[in-house]
Amino acid sequence: MFVTRLVSGIVLLAIAIFTMSFGRLPLLAVLYLCSMTAYRELTKALQCAGGEKQFNALETVGLLGVTAYYAAVYFCGGGVSANEVFLLMCIVAVFMVEMLVYVVTFPRYNAGQVTAAVFAFLYAPLMLSFVYLTRMCPQGIYLVWLILISSWGCDTCAYAVGKLFGRKKIFPVLSPKKSLEGCIGGMLGSALIGGIYGYLVVERVLPGQHVALVIAFICAMGAVMSMVGDLAASAIKRNHNIKDYGKLIPGHGGIMDRFDSMLVTAPMVYFLALVMIL
Repeated sequence: MFVTRLVSGIVLLAIAIFTMSFGRLPLLAVLYLCSMTAYRELTKALQCAGGEKQFNALETVGLLGVTAYYAAVYFCGGGVSANEVFLLMCIVAVFMVEMLVYVVTFPRYNAGQVTAAVFAFLYAPLMLSFVYLTRMCPQGIYLVWLILISSWGCDTCAYAVGKLFGRKKIFPVLSPKKSLEGCIGGMLGSALIGGIYGYLVVERVLPGQHVALVIAFICAMGAVMSMVGDLAASAIKRNHNIKDYGKLIPGHGGIMDRFDSMLVTAPMVYFLALVMIL
């Protein structure tokens, strides 16, 4: 199992490095495919899906909404120059059409299923799109790595510190293995890695920009949200008595199992970078 997880992790890291470095269409295409898969995983977990191999009207609207939203992200250009009106219009349109399906087909779907379908759209596809929006910002080629540092860096540091020094269980019911020491280690580790990255890389390629401490702070806050995202995804699984969201990634599960922390880290990094750096 460890070897499988390690190999899968290396492959995912290689894909992330390539697409984030290249940006634009390759990155957006990978995020789009991940979003479509994550949306399907969530609708199944939240019990508003049509079935294993069938899509109901709620899912169809959601999947079309994901496609329309990512098309808008691409044609708006991404980054801070994007036309937010079109992006917001796509989000509102998904909600309105889901409500239309609810009314027209009543009583086929209950209010909980409609709410779950909208939530799945907002939770996975929308949040994941901030990876692309961050990459397409001015200096986004340097800022997008803060998302990985805050999420995967936090996971690694939290695991290592928790394994060595973990004593106090902070979420015994939701995640028995997580400790307070591990959480603190994840946050501080992300801040340290971010600060080193900011000093050795960003400040070297952007002379005159002393942003190492700012980047360290952004990574620390991103790490906090990373842990929230991980625990939130775990809570959904526990609520619905499932082990994994899917089986797409050997040793890890589905897209939601591997990218749960990145989903909420990406918007945090994007907005903090917008306020503090750009």
